[in-house]
Amino acid sequence: MADWHIYTGSGDGNGSIERLPAPPKWRTFNGGPLLTPPPPLSDDDHQAASYRPDAESVEQVNAALYLRRPLLVTGRPGTGKSTLAYAVARELGLGPVLYWPITSRSTLHDGLYQYDPITRLYEASKLDDRNNDDIGRYLRLGPLGTALLPYQHPRVLLIDEIDKSDIDLPNDLLTVFEKGEFPIPELARHGNGSGTVTTADNKPVPVSNGLVRCHAFPLVIMTSNAEREFPPAFLRRCIRLELREPDAAKLREILTAHLGEQLTEQSEDLIQLFLSRKNKGQLATDQLLHAVYLASEAARKGAVDRLELAKHIMPFLDGEPPHGG
Repeated sequence: MADWHIYTGSGDGNGSIERLPAPPKWRTFNGGPLLTPPPPLSDDDHQAASYRPDAESVEQVNAALYLRRPLLVTGRPGTGKSTLAYAVARELGLGPVLYWPITSRSTLHDGLYQYDPITRLYEASKLDDRNNDDIGRYLRLGPLGTALLPYQHPRVLLIDEIDKSDIDLPNDLLTVFEKGEFPIPELARHGNGSGTVTTADNKPVPVSNGLVRCHAFPLVIMTSNAEREFPPAFLRRCIRLELREPDAAKLREILTAHLGEQLTEQSEDLIQLFLSRKNKGQLATDQLLHAVYLASEAARKGAVDRLELAKHIMPFLDGEPPHGG
């Protein structure tokens, strides 16, 4: 581990966000008043605790933390792109990951906030409604909007499969990422522009002057399966990381973290089967985990053809090759 690393990738939950230095002057934000960070992830979050990033992943995560820039993570399905976000949040005690799954219909507004005018109009029509002036009751921040609240330490925001988005979304995100803020016009037009809104993780928070502005820029991790190209202006503002598929040594390390050293040593035949099949089609690492666990449990009940069972648990993700495999 390099001395400057805040995130170590050790999985022991002993990282310290307190060691993160002040941001560069061009990435300083002054949102406030500061909010109390949410409670950290549970210690029994197995996926996050067992994740073992390579040296390049650790370095690029730290670069994103220091520079207060989004991290764009590309790689094939099953290489651990999404799990990286949970591992960082757990180790550094940054609270629950804010999750924004992207589809072709996703817009910037979806990630920022939602306003429910229908319920407001309905309640305004009731004679006994005395709370209609509290417009914050009808505003709920999205994952991105919540991440941009003025927390003392950065929240972790996972924008999953951004390559599936409408062509405009990456460019729409640029302004928000640069400014670290966004307006809520419905709130700004109402009274003094202040109110209490609900976060994506169901916490009430105050917003003043109709504006949400961060204090600590969030650690934004965007995943992509490399199904499309992104605009140069977008890429220029991102730290980039490509997750490569694990080799035999890395697979053994992953299996040991999840299933223990003894079971890993007993599963060399399945590791070699996985690697040989990967040369013929696309597989994901969690398929190997499933195969090792199932073969082990099945063997406890009696004789079993481990390799044949594993093949059924590890079908090719991109379809069977012409001559099988």
